[in-house]
Amino acid sequence: MHSRTVMVQHIELRRIEELVPYEKNPRTHSARQVDQIKASMKEFGFVVPILIDTHAGIVAGHGRLLAARKLGLTHVPVIVLDHLSEAQKRAYLLADNQLALNAGWDEDLLRVELEELKALDINIDLIGFDPGDLDRMLARGRGSCLVDEDDVPDAPRQVTSTRGDLWILGGHRLVCGDATDAGDVARLCGSAGERAQPLLLVTDPPYGIELDS
Repeated sequence: MHSRTVMVQHIELRRIEELVPYEKNPRTHSARQVDQIKASMKEFGFVVPILIDTHAGIVAGHGRLLAARKLGLTHVPVIVLDHLSEAQKRAYLLADNQLALNAGWDEDLLRVELEELKALDINIDLIGFDPGDLDRMLARGRGSCLVDEDDVPDAPRQVTSTRGDLWILGGHRLVCGDATDAGDVARLCGSAGERAQPLLLVTDPPYGIELDS
């Protein structure tokens, strides 16, 4: 345990051949993700050093090493972690990956950033989001109804409609009630006693099909 927070102070270049990947690394890197890291490095540079121990064993940055090899680099920037025990190095390898996953996004601010970057001719495909997710986020910002057909919104914590509520929707009326209850039907039709003109009548809920059994 350390009584103070250690601050790394040096970044150095090491030959790729010197670095030793951790053989028990549980983090996986698909070819697609490595290509994304490679594209990011080409656009923004190799700006996040690989973390190694005093024996050149990789503690964090296995994906960056794979991308660097694809780029044909011979040297990469590294930070030597000489203050960690063997157990701490193994624990940090997991923490470095998992802690980042625990963060979230403010989707409204994210959408604004993406729209502004796109307006600045930045290729937002380099950021790493799935193309379908990008399209949906940007479409919501334009007021489009483009959503995932299986995307079901969460139920509200506070109920806003109870039985007997009547909603006036332009020329339409909607009642929260029971279609087999004469009182609810009368409330739907209004004081003039108008009759509804149904486009669809479901007589066998919830399936809407006839079952002889």
